[in-house]
Amino acid sequence: MSLAGCVPTTMLPITDADRAKAFYADALGLSFEGLNVEGSLMFRLAGEASLGLMTRPAGTQSQHTAISFEVSDIAGVIKELEAAGVAFQDYDTPELKTENHVCVLGPEKAAWFLDPDGNVLCLHEDSGS
Repeated sequence: MSLAGCVPTTMLPITDADRAKAFYADALGLSFEGLNVEGSLMFRLAGEASLGLMTRPAGTQSQHTAISFEVSDIAGVIKELEAAGVAFQDYDTPELKTENHVCVLGPEKAAWFLDPDGNVLCLHEDSGS
């Protein structure tokens, strides 16, 4: 059996369900679908994909990008999210440098932000060049 045709659900740890629900629904504009049988907050993503937020102890968050959203206009989406209170991360290292929150990685542009629990989220735009 191949998983290639299966619909994915990304699961992220959170510590405060009300705070996380407000961030993902209000600031990011994701559609809240309700709770699953385990009590995780469920959000609808593009296509049939979904995002589940499960309550876990602090410190279980990952230091790498947990989920990345492909967008067609990264600068425009950054402005919209900043207006909704989302703070973007800026980097200035030999491997990663952002300008106006955006890092150019070959044909891809990327920008990172944290959810209220410190999970690393990303926007990416592929110019196809």
